[in-house]
Amino acid sequence: MKLVSKFLILGLLASVSQLAAADDEWLKSIPEFTLTDHLGKTHSLDQYQDADLLVFYVQGNGCPIARIALPNLREVRSEFADRNVEFLAFNANIQDNPDAIRREADNFGIDFPSLKDEGQVLAKALGVERTAEVFVVDPRTRDVFFRGPINDQLGYETQKNEASRHYLKDALNTVLAGGQVDMDNVPDSKGCLIAFF
Repeated sequence: MKLVSKFLILGLLASVSQLAAADDEWLKSIPEFTLTDHLGKTHSLDQYQDADLLVFYVQGNGCPIARIALPNLREVRSEFADRNVEFLAFNANIQDNPDAIRREADNFGIDFPSLKDEGQVLAKALGVERTAEVFVVDPRTRDVFFRGPINDQLGYETQKNEASRHYLKDALNTVLAGGQVDMDNVPDSKGCLIAFF
């Protein structure tokens, strides 16, 4: 009986370590995609090969944190405008159709492509759970270098007048300088839950 128990425990540990390794790999790259933005234009990862980095913002209609975070994202985009970094949003909510995403973009000044993540391809591949999260991606290698909040200004039922930690800016500066982001010092993003199929 003890021998059977040992085999069961070893089998369970092997399964857990395989799942952990799969999860680790799952978060390290982004798949090729072809998605349409809120203006009807088609985008694919392949067409951004000339960019040094891509920043993906998880957008969701009606999410107060995602809406309030937009000026912070525009500020980062302005700061990196001459550093060959492209900014895209994607919406994976099953209830948000392209017309609704366009209205949200118009109402809240989303002036960069906001892709409808049909089939939730990006959200599932990146392990997204909430809106207002950002990802920094190399479009050529598909490596994901950073995931987390833009800064520390917004939280659940809290909001600072000014951010004291600038996670996205720091990550972009680190990666563009050839360094690696220490993800142990980056908290989870705050946002609204994504509804999955």
